[in-house]
Amino acid sequence: MTLGILICSFLISLSCIKVFQSIFLKKNIIDTINNRSSHMVKATRTGGISLFMSLLLISIYFYISGFDLFDYSLLMPLSILLVVGFYDDIYQVDFKLKFIFQIIVAKIIIDNGLIIDNLHGILGINELSRIIAQLFTMVIIVAIINAINFIDGLDTLAISIVSLFIVSFELFSSETTSFRYVSLILISSFVPLIYFNIRKDKKVFLGDSGSLFLGGIVSIYVLNILSPSYLIKPQYDINKVLFVISILFYPIIDLVRVFILRIARGRSPFKADKNHIHHNLNIKLKKHWQVSLTLTTITILAIIIIQIISRK
Repeated sequence: MTLGILICSFLISLSCIKVFQSIFLKKNIIDTINNRSSHMVKATRTGGISLFMSLLLISIYFYISGFDLFDYSLLMPLSILLVVGFYDDIYQVDFKLKFIFQIIVAKIIIDNGLIIDNLHGILGINELSRIIAQLFTMVIIVAIINAINFIDGLDTLAISIVSLFIVSFELFSSETTSFRYVSLILISSFVPLIYFNIRKDKKVFLGDSGSLFLGGIVSIYVLNILSPSYLIKPQYDINKVLFVISILFYPIIDLVRVFILRIARGRSPFKADKNHIHHNLNIKLKKHWQVSLTLTTITILAIIIIQIISRK
C-alpha cells in the first residue's frame, strides 16, 4: 500500500500541477513581478492546490474504502487555510483578515484535541491550565503558519525545510506515527513541484495557498510531537520542545528576526518586505538552490548541535 500511495500522490500532484497551470496561464492569472519578486519569468501560484488535491483525493478514496489514513477531520482547517491563501494569491487579502482566519483554524485544531498543555520542563514549566494552554496553543499555531509562509520566498526553500521537518518527525519517533501516510503523500507530491519550481520558464510556486496549507500541516505535527502520544526514540534523548525548535530552526529564527525589525521600524509585523534572511543570503549566493541548500544544512546542524547540548 505504501508504494501505491507514493506513486498515486506523485501522479496526482503532477497531473494537477499541469492542469491548474494550464488553466491559470490561459486566464493570464500569473504571479505579478514587483520589487519583492525573486524571479523575472512567467509563473503561476498553483503548487499549493496541487499538494492539497493529492492529499484530498487519496483521502477520499480511502475514506470510501473504510480505511482511516489519518484523522480526516483535520482536512477542514487545512481546507480553510488553502482557500484563504488561494484567494490571497489572486486578489491580495488584507493581512488582518488572514490573521482572523488563522485564529479560527487554530481553534478548530484545538477543538480536535490537539493542544499544548505541557512544556515538558522548559523554563521550569510543566502542566498548563486549560485557558493558558488554549491561548498558548493558538499563538503557537498562528506563529508556525506565518513562519512557514515567511520562508516561501525562494525556489524550493519552503519545500526543503518542510521536507526536512517531516522526515525528522518520522525518523525521531519511536513508533510509527498516525501521520505516516500524510508524510508519504506530501513528500511524494513535492517531487514534481520541485521540478516545476526550479525550471527556467512557466514556473509553479507554492503561493500563499501552499505555504499556509503547509504551515497548517507543520503546526498539527508540532502539536502531535508535544502530546503524550508522540515518543522520541531513546537513543536521541532530547527534550520535546528543544526537538521542535531544532527541526524548525530556520523558520523560528527568521520569524523572530523579521518581527523585531518590523516593529522596531514602526511597521506591522505582518506587512511583507524583502528583508528575510534568505533574501539577504540570496544577494551573496545569487542562486536559489544554493540558498535552500545552505539553510537546510544549517537546520540539520542545528538538530545535531541541540541534541548534543540537551544530553549534557
